[in-house]
Amino acid sequence: MSPLPRVLLVEDNAIYREALELLLGLRDDVEIAGSVVDAETALEHCATACPDVVLLDYRLPGLDGVEATRILLERFSGLAVVCLTGLATSREREALVEAGAFACLTKDQELDEIVAAVHGAIAAVRER
Repeated sequence: MSPLPRVLLVEDNAIYREALELLLGLRDDVEIAGSVVDAETALEHCATACPDVVLLDYRLPGLDGVEATRILLERFSGLAVVCLTGLATSREREALVEAGAFACLTKDQELDEIVAAVHGAIAAVRER
């Protein structure tokens, strides 16, 4: 792992994805490993870019957040997943945690909270 957590953004909303990528890119405590629009592309990207954490939108075309989380963590043992959602039910949030997501945050949370979850996810992976 690199000294900074390498983060892959997976978000189908271009405006939100680009804004988050810009804001995270301005920080000195994370590194952007890439930015993709769906889970299938994220799987391909993880195989080559080796991110530490995937910031994953819950509602994506194709695989949803639960399915994507499960597959990502099965294929890449050193990876952590933090989900972001505009809206998720308590059942959906529970399913994400059961699939192995470190956290499920809302998209309107403060950037510092999102970055804290990224760092918390890295710490959790290191403790495995």
